[in-house]
Amino acid sequence: MSTITSRFNLNGKVAIITGSSKGIGKSIARGLAENGAKVVISSRKQEAVDAVAAEFKNAGLEATGIQCHIGDAEQRKRLIDKTLETYGSIDILVNNAAINPYYGPLEGSDELVFDKIMEVNVKAPWILSNLALPHMKQQGAGSIINISSVEGLRPGFGLGLYSATKSALIMLTKNQAKEWGRHGVRANVICPGLIKTKFSEGLWADENLVNRFTKALPLQRIAAPEEMAGLVMLLASEAGSYMTGGVYTADGGYMVAG
Repeated sequence: MSTITSRFNLNGKVAIITGSSKGIGKSIARGLAENGAKVVISSRKQEAVDAVAAEFKNAGLEATGIQCHIGDAEQRKRLIDKTLETYGSIDILVNNAAINPYYGPLEGSDELVFDKIMEVNVKAPWILSNLALPHMKQQGAGSIINISSVEGLRPGFGLGLYSATKSALIMLTKNQAKEWGRHGVRANVICPGLIKTKFSEGLWADENLVNRFTKALPLQRIAAPEEMAGLVMLLASEAGSYMTGGVYTADGGYMVAG
């Protein structure tokens, strides 16, 4: 009989984390690696993923860097193939990479921007999950964790297209959970609030905006990237073995604020 704490152990597990050369993705990768997983650091630039993999290895963790622009079909396939070539399995897939190339009203954008944001934020996680699925099915277990946003649950201003993609990702996750559970594959989605990363700098760099925002939050602050890692570690491990189809917020209380 395993202890409860041992169920968090990820020794021998292989995890791919997209968009993990910085920000939330890097913190997630670090948490999984510290819990024993072999992690694949992935983002658009090889030098960026190599730098993070080297940093992790210097800390005694197991990591490798595989460059992948998730909007590119060939690179998506290569990410899966290279992971299998390097580590022999795929146990955990964290679809974290996302873009937000447009801030403004819905009617102010164009079709090219819409297509681009849908390609990266929705289509890529769908296809990457599909590519990982046969390997997870073969071993009778796997954990897919999609990183959405509170913007996928509650509309704001200026982020309409981004919100639509993040809402779609939530429903994609629920369908993955429903269809793939019989194979032992779990799928869950995390919806972070405002996190202090380069991705969201346009929001948190505005002091007046941050002051207004944090005053309305129950926890009255924005989050650091590492505050997202614990939830992923739960969902990735045997400690979360009965959790699938879940939508989990880590938002400082944003969804219950006024």
